[in-house]
Amino acid sequence: MAGNTICKGMIKKNATFTFKPIVMDILFPWVWIVLLLFIVLSGLVTVNQGTITVITMFGKYRRILRPGLNFKIPLIEQIYKRISIQNRSVEMEFQAVTADQANVYFKSMLLYAVQNAEEETIKKVAFKFISDRDLMQALTRTIEGTIRSFVATKRQAEILGLRKEIVEYVKEQIDHLLEDWGYHLLDLQINDITFDKVILDSMSKVVASNNLKAAAENEGQALLITKTKGAEAEGNAIKIAAEAERQAAQLRGQGVALFREEVAKGMSQAAEQMKQANLDTNVILFSMWTEAIKNFAEAGKGNIIFLDGSSDGMQKTMRQIMALMKMDATQTLE
Repeated sequence: MAGNTICKGMIKKNATFTFKPIVMDILFPWVWIVLLLFIVLSGLVTVNQGTITVITMFGKYRRILRPGLNFKIPLIEQIYKRISIQNRSVEMEFQAVTADQANVYFKSMLLYAVQNAEEETIKKVAFKFISDRDLMQALTRTIEGTIRSFVATKRQAEILGLRKEIVEYVKEQIDHLLEDWGYHLLDLQINDITFDKVILDSMSKVVASNNLKAAAENEGQALLITKTKGAEAEGNAIKIAAEAERQAAQLRGQGVALFREEVAKGMSQAAEQMKQANLDTNVILFSMWTEAIKNFAEAGKGNIIFLDGSSDGMQKTMRQIMALMKMDATQTLE
């Protein structure tokens, strides 16, 4: 029995010593394979579109990796920073003081981006500032200071009309500075410019008074134009009436002249006929005399006309009528 026990113990001990080397021999190659695979995979780097990765080795700049699948030396090369080359924006709110000591409040939007994807530019972007926060602080403070220096030379009444000039001034002042940092200012939009309430109220009063003044001036000009046009119309009406009266008088004169001409012709014919009949031509004057008295009696409207009915007075009147008839006849012949 004792011998059997000793034999069994020896068999177990020999089996243990034999099994462990076999397991180690099997697992050891796989450990190295997995470790090697891990190291190889850790060297693969994926760079997203719109991003450039900066690689350093032992803390010193080594190279850049562009978008796509890249490889770096495992455990030696390190990813220092991933830099976005896409456009970035930031909103800013700040205060400035004009030359006449008025507070101006600005709300603006800044749009900027990395200047280009060249290696030298990427190196500037990667190593000029410790972090993006420091970059943003420097960028915003520089733009705010530039705008404040511009506003300090202008009066409060001028600021609202100088948005474009402010933007151009800022771009001109900081473009070279941003290039040294590796960035480019794409756009600066000033969305809002406000003042203190007291200044806004005074500006509103000034605008209201200017509007009232402009309205009064427009009303005065309109009244002046109305009166001027009325005077011109009245003058034109007077001219037209005068011209019409002149033409009417001319026509009346022509009518009277024609009437007298016809009367003269008629009397001449009558006188000629009476001579041929051996009659006295004074009968014609007597008939004209009686006809005039008849017309006075028929057309008179209460008017009193004194006529000399004596033979001497009638003869005198006849002589005057004959003289007038001869004068009309002479003028007609001329």
